Amino acid sequence: MTTTVSLSFAALTIDSADPAALADFWGKALGRPVSPGAVAGDTAVDATGPDSGPRMILHNPPEPGAANNRIHPVLLTDYHDEEIERLTSLGARPLNETKLPAVRQTTFADPEGNEFYLVTWQPE
Repeated sequence: MTTTVSLSFAALTIDSADPAALADFWGKALGRPVSPGAVAGDTAVDATGPDSGPRMILHNPPEPGAANNRIHPVLLTDYHDEEIERLTSLGARPLNETKLPAVRQTTFADPEGNEFYLVTWQPE
């Protein structure tokens, strides 16, 4: 039996204490426009094209979630050191760095402490 997949990744929703401030950080980090969200009271960082990844919707939930959010965005770059400086100037905090033969990865916390990765593929 063959199953046809008809799903696509439309958005990533992130719980936030200050959705506008966190959207401002992610909009600047990704070079994307910040716009009103899909639901009143939410804020969104729009995708700029099919290759830019999903829309990010940031909202302040009425009650705390039952579990920690363990989704970590991965950002790819060929300019690792420059992006470390730029992301840090926007309010991100470097947590640790891993260098392997084929990849360099820096783990960051965004202004609200959500972790994300900056990755550079390195030729062997």
